[in-house]
Amino acid sequence: MAKVTMYTDGGASGNPGPGGYGTLLMYGEHVKEMSEGFRLTTNNRMELLAVIVGLEALTRDGIEVDVYSDSKYVVDAVEKRWVFGWEKKGYKDKKNPDLWQRFLRVYRRHQVRFHWVKGHAGNPLNERVDAMAVAAYQTGDLLTDTWYEAHVG
Repeated sequence: MAKVTMYTDGGASGNPGPGGYGTLLMYGEHVKEMSEGFRLTTNNRMELLAVIVGLEALTRDGIEVDVYSDSKYVVDAVEKRWVFGWEKKGYKDKKNPDLWQRFLRVYRRHQVRFHWVKGHAGNPLNERVDAMAVAAYQTGDLLTDTWYEAHVG
């Protein structure tokens, strides 16, 4: 079975404010980096979007994926199974239902394990995706987080 290692990070300046994500996928000798910035979003949305984009980039189903993230929001929601309860209750009073629904669609296609890593603690790959996320929203060429701006912003 194919095994992929993924590092993800997201952030926002102002929270809400301009934000971005960075995702790094590793499969054998292959490395793929992805990042985008948005004009108005939140830190948690970008943390979750980083994971979604990484999983969506996988070209076939059934892949074993180890996700490393410094987001307690994302890691705990999945590993403590909170998101499955949120789904059953229609995400009532929960933030980011659009992204959680999108996440669960792609999550269920793979065998995903989450690992929390301490942010800004010298882990080179975590530092790399953090730098990618920050650079993505500092470029000035920012996308619109359409759902967020329509419902919250």
